[in-house]
Amino acid sequence: MSFNFVDYQGECEQHGPFTGRIMTGLKSEIRSGCPVCSEEKRIEREAEEAEQRRKDAEESRKRYIAGKLKSAAIPPRFQGKSFSDYVADTDKQAKALAVCTEYAESFDSHYDAGRCLLLMGKPGCGKTHLAAAIAAYLCENTRYFAVYRTLPGLIQEIRATYGQDSEQSEADILHAVTSCALLVLDEIGATKSSEFELSLLFNVINTRYEQKLPTLIVSNLAPAELGSAIGDRCVDRLREGGGIVVAFDWESRRRQIK
Repeated sequence: MSFNFVDYQGECEQHGPFTGRIMTGLKSEIRSGCPVCSEEKRIEREAEEAEQRRKDAEESRKRYIAGKLKSAAIPPRFQGKSFSDYVADTDKQAKALAVCTEYAESFDSHYDAGRCLLLMGKPGCGKTHLAAAIAAYLCENTRYFAVYRTLPGLIQEIRATYGQDSEQSEADILHAVTSCALLVLDEIGATKSSEFELSLLFNVINTRYEQKLPTLIVSNLAPAELGSAIGDRCVDRLREGGGIVVAFDWESRRRQIK
């Protein structure tokens, strides 16, 4: 079957006279219609398609971030914590906030250097708030994955794998905490550690050290007390490469609230 095209003169209610084309050779004629209307419809359709692609990409990004945050396992109390809602009333608090903000926003350089961050000092001063804010920032704004664990919680996870009904192995858990871009390890030195716990902690820190992966330590100990609690070998690895120590030595906000 052959088709023929014939020009015709038409009138558009919106755009006035136009020259269109008729395709013949079918049971009925097909007229091209107003070219201006056709172009407007094409532009509108492409805009709608572009907007749909943008929405799809945004939804995909939200799901990706939600997955990263879920994997990070930030405790519910500290989920949603950010740098903007950390109250810095003193110069020391402002400095701690500035150091943590810079660490997150310049994580590329800290990651490349394998540079660790140690938040240490009195309880109730916002250390975990800032550590969670760093982890959340990386999950929401960068390509990096962060994982949050407390040392007691990590030990409990490891011991749970020794049961017959465990769905995870010790290797699975260790891989999760030794391969992520940033490991936030909280409650360091909260209790006197056993030989098993110290060995596990050294294994985690040393593995990350060897892979040049940064670790963020949160502890209620003073910086000078850390070595006696976790061993000088761990401290040396955390401090190597310009490890940053921030001392939180002001009064607890929890006591002020009381």
